[in-house]
Amino acid sequence: MTTLAIIGGTGLTQLSDLNIIKREQLDTPYGQPSAEFVTGELNGSWIIFLARHGNPHTIAPHQINYRANIWGLKQLGVEQIVAVAAVGGITGDMAPAHIAIPDQIIDYSYGRKHTFFEDETVTHIDFTYPYNQKLRSRLISAAAQANIKISPLGTYGCTQGPRLETAAEIRRMERDGCDLVGMTGMPEAALAKELDMDYAAISVVANWAAGKSEGEITMDEIERHLHKGMANTAELLKAFVG
Repeated sequence: MTTLAIIGGTGLTQLSDLNIIKREQLDTPYGQPSAEFVTGELNGSWIIFLARHGNPHTIAPHQINYRANIWGLKQLGVEQIVAVAAVGGITGDMAPAHIAIPDQIIDYSYGRKHTFFEDETVTHIDFTYPYNQKLRSRLISAAAQANIKISPLGTYGCTQGPRLETAAEIRRMERDGCDLVGMTGMPEAALAKELDMDYAAISVVANWAAGKSEGEITMDEIERHLHKGMANTAELLKAFVG
């Protein structure tokens, strides 16, 4: 049974190099997952792929059934998750098309189902380090192997969406220590932790965050940078699983 899953975000609704073996629809105690679970072979390794926003991309960040997605992966025997997501860049080298492997999260989302333990005895998980260090180290090594420049550290700020942020919100997030801004990192990471699944993220910078560049952010700009960033991500993933 495969133990590695890749969750694809905006710009990665399918893996073009994945040799698909089967597709599965699952029912979970938490409802329907975003999409079917696709099992296949990538660069000699078996993986399960899930499109976080559905395929085609139809589910907004705040409407994703994160619990069903993570529970479904656990049902299929997954022990390790690499989550890919498009983000905005706030600091330093986090320029459009750049890739970061974040090591920390600040959660600004609200109203989402954040735990599997709602109807049980209160359960607290240690979330000091939200991303698994061994998986992060493997991703960083894979990037070097594929000759892809990345940032090996970074703090990801998770906002509610689906709107983009204001310039003032980004200034606040920068003061808080955020390097990246996205909409899907939580509660996904915490739910994986609750089920004892190793979790790491690949953050693909689609644009400078609000107020960090001239003018407004456009979808044309985001799509242009994502095309390059996701192409590099695909190479990184092939090196990672190979």
